[in-house]
Amino acid sequence: MRELLLPLSSEDIASLKAYDQVFLTGSLYVGRDQVHKRLYELLQQEKSLPISLEGETIYYMGPSPAPEGKLIGSCGPTTSARMDPFSPLLLDRGLKVMIGKGPRSKEVASAIKRNKAVYLQAFGGCGALYASTVRAVTTVAFSDLGPEALLRLEVEKFPVIVAIDSQLGSVFPQ
Repeated sequence: MRELLLPLSSEDIASLKAYDQVFLTGSLYVGRDQVHKRLYELLQQEKSLPISLEGETIYYMGPSPAPEGKLIGSCGPTTSARMDPFSPLLLDRGLKVMIGKGPRSKEVASAIKRNKAVYLQAFGGCGALYASTVRAVTTVAFSDLGPEALLRLEVEKFPVIVAIDSQLGSVFPQ
């Protein structure tokens, strides 16, 4: 397993190939459907975003309440296809890494290649494992969304595999 620091450099992204196993350490954002919709709408309206997308990583996480004494509850991946209508524009505006589960649309795959980005797959059913990698949680924006707000996580040795690399190598049937 390779260990990489977030944010990933262009060189790191270019070196990743489908099926590579990676541990990520550093800062990433968490955003699901409603966060993506809001970011997309802000971009469409030519308004500023609450974060810079440049070079960033977004994890599509299924939140659950934090047990007493814990930073976060189970935090496994959610289905990425729900973010597909919004992802090409976010990639075009600087997003470099998406983490979720399941296949992506042809439009998202094209945007990955066009922007030299990467799609990483987290393992479904491993929410407790992912929670054990979280060192800090911060609400960044859209706090009215409750557990689905835009969050920043500090993670250590967060395990993923490369599902779609920057040259469209893919673990999914073409």
